[in-house]
Amino acid sequence: MDVPYRIRPPEPRDVAGVLAVERACFADPWSPRAIQEAMHSDGSCALVAENGSEILGFVLARTAGPEAEILDLAVVPRARRQGIARGLLRAVRERVRPLGIAEIFLEVRESNRAAIALYQAEGYRAVGIRHRYYRNPLEDALVLRVAVTPAVF
Repeated sequence: MDVPYRIRPPEPRDVAGVLAVERACFADPWSPRAIQEAMHSDGSCALVAENGSEILGFVLARTAGPEAEILDLAVVPRARRQGIARGLLRAVRERVRPLGIAEIFLEVRESNRAAIALYQAEGYRAVGIRHRYYRNPLEDALVLRVAVTPAVF
């Protein structure tokens, strides 16, 4: 069954919901302060996917010069494989395109085959490895990159 959702910029009240998703998805979750800073700092590009009553997923990204980096992306396990992560990835790309961003980078655990398949389907390609990047458990990260086509005005 598909879960209806909408993607929108986060509000300050969304920190708790984002934190709940983060804790449900990761063994080494971000702190509330780190999430809040990533959501509201200069150069941030944060989005949440909600179904009206709860946050189902989120993406935290930042921009610097001609590049953007996806810092964190998660969808609650019960709502996965329904297009939410894909929608968040596409929404980030559309949000940064008018800023002149030329490429987006991200890191992903080498063992996270489902995420890697999603990223590759969205045009991301491996450009490097960060050895021993992740903790709990210790694991290498693949560095992926996608080009952003310029906005046409």
